[in-house]
Amino acid sequence: MKALFDSSSLKCSKIITREYSTSFSLGIQLFAPSIRPAIYAIYGFVRYADEIVDSFNAYNQEELFREFVADYRKALDRKISLNPILNAFQEIVLKYELQTYVDDFLKRMECDLYVTDYETDEAYKNYIYGSADVVGLMCLRVFVNNDDTQFNKLKGSAKYLGSAFQKVNFLRDYKDDTEILGRSYFPNVNKKGLTNLAKADIIADIESDFAEAYKGIVQLPIESRLGVYLAYKYYLKLLHKIKRLDSKRLLSERIRISNPLKLFILTKAYIRFKLNVI
Repeated sequence: MKALFDSSSLKCSKIITREYSTSFSLGIQLFAPSIRPAIYAIYGFVRYADEIVDSFNAYNQEELFREFVADYRKALDRKISLNPILNAFQEIVLKYELQTYVDDFLKRMECDLYVTDYETDEAYKNYIYGSADVVGLMCLRVFVNNDDTQFNKLKGSAKYLGSAFQKVNFLRDYKDDTEILGRSYFPNVNKKGLTNLAKADIIADIESDFAEAYKGIVQLPIESRLGVYLAYKYYLKLLHKIKRLDSKRLLSERIRISNPLKLFILTKAYIRFKLNVI
């Protein structure tokens, strides 16, 4: 019956992925079946941690977060948890040796409980590493199936991709981050000061990250390449859309990619994959 419990736990992670991110869920569907469960488990965990510090402001967020972390550590020790998200995740953490990356991630999520400004490049980069780069590294451990040689070869690109995704998220969510959460992630940009010049500098930095990330995407194992490439193309298109807009638009709305455009990107990515040009 433990197998049934584990299976139902994984289904919960899959449901969370679909409910919170249709785009990411679609990308996972393009992975080989052998690696999908681990990525669902990773996403479910990081999504719940992020939701606690971002969305549950009507509750004692610090208490909820500390209980979540404590329950995660108990799950590792016991190799089981009655929390289905933690139960699915602990198995992946132990199998792929992700403990250090998870610790770094949780430290940065805890920062969101009390840090509202990242005023130096060092603080900014440290936050991005722990909140995004390590998630890319967790996924990479799964993609290469614990092959250390492949992992070390591709980890630089995985970090660049994680950084690019997170920075695009910061631009996309600028309005909510500043107005609702009271946070400002970009150094030297105060909560009302995102000018077109500042935006241009940020986008140039992100474009550089994407260029470095692509070098690793084309070297990923075939089982994961299309799914990662699709996510890369989604975010790159979102960045291009943001680039064309006046910075004031980011202060008034959350920029999105339409579903028809997502379908077009998917179709084009699939064709390129089948033609073996990625």
